[in-house]
Amino acid sequence: MGNEINRQQSGIEQKINEMVEQSRILEAYMNDIITREAAVTRVIGEARLASAAVQKIPDEKEVESLTPVGIGVYIKTLVPPIKKLLINVGAGVTIEKTKEDTVNYVEAKIKEFELGLRELLKQKQQLAIRMEQIQGQINQMLQKTPTTASDSRQASRSV
Repeated sequence: MGNEINRQQSGIEQKINEMVEQSRILEAYMNDIITREAAVTRVIGEARLASAAVQKIPDEKEVESLTPVGIGVYIKTLVPPIKKLLINVGAGVTIEKTKEDTVNYVEAKIKEFELGLRELLKQKQQLAIRMEQIQGQINQMLQKTPTTASDSRQASRSV
């Protein structure tokens, strides 16, 4: 009888270990999602700044601007009236667009990024729910384990 109880406890402990490992994997995935969420949020902020900057560029006159050259160093430059802007569309391809088309392009990108961010938030919420479920199951199993051990002691005394 004691042997059977030991096997049950061993099985419960194995199941708890498996669930703890699953929880660790989910936690690592959660951390990855949080990192991606932060990156997408930064890109959305950058895109909004780009959109606002392009919209504020005057069409008619030359303006003074600061151009970044890296590590916080800027050069004062004179920007001629803007008729066209260059957009990097990936794979080393750059296309020329009007100011209005550029704003539309950036706004469409913002919507794509926001959609991606919503997906990440949904995944994060689902992971949190699953992690809570696993933690609840582990807690229930841990509560059963001591009870089983005390039951086995009582059973062996009465035999």
